Amino acid sequence: MRVLVVEDDPSLLKIVRDLFESESFLTDGAETGDEGYYLAQQNIYDLIILDIMLPGMSGVEIVKKLRAHAMLVPIILLTAKDAVEDRVAGLDIGADDYITKPFAVSELLARTRAVLRRKGTIGQEGELIYGPIRLVPAARDAFSGEQGLNLTATEYKLLEYFLCNKEQILTREQIFDRVWGFDSGAATTAVDVYMHLLRKKLAARNADNLLRTVRGIGYMLTGDPHVH
Repeated sequence: MRVLVVEDDPSLLKIVRDLFESESFLTDGAETGDEGYYLAQQNIYDLIILDIMLPGMSGVEIVKKLRAHAMLVPIILLTAKDAVEDRVAGLDIGADDYITKPFAVSELLARTRAVLRRKGTIGQEGELIYGPIRLVPAARDAFSGEQGLNLTATEYKLLEYFLCNKEQILTREQIFDRVWGFDSGAATTAVDVYMHLLRKKLAARNADNLLRTVRGIGYMLTGDPHVH
């Protein structure tokens, strides 16, 4: 899974990113509100950790703009102990939780798991499940039923992105930015190549019918047979 951390204190930003990376999350970071909002708009994140007090656009403003554009990515706010009004404002306009500074890293991870469970992103055991497909992020293993899928690292990231955004249309550009990254030297045609490879492995386990092409846009993980 991929997390965006927006925090203007470079040392705290590093601590939070290192924490999530130690839990096998991919992370991006930003030190200003404007940069954080730009990255969040790419709609490739499964979670945003967002400081309220930022240079430029505030955390509350970012939440408001994202929700106004129907972007439902889970957001946890980082706040000062005395920022009660900001916490209330953030929650009222769509943030999912908040944590006050200073905080224990174990609490941040616990709140992350709770938010992702509430959103239906992960199950009680931290697994990603859709139909017969099951991913175990801690081990980076993927299964169809009880059969392993033997995915490459790129195929795993691709399937993980779909499970985190099940029944949502993902454009080729979003998929490319999420799986390969903004600075990748690869071409976006890599998306179609790896979709073909992933479908072959799912087909061997009778699960390829869940990954459907949305003509002219991208792809979608769905059980709806009317999406082609």
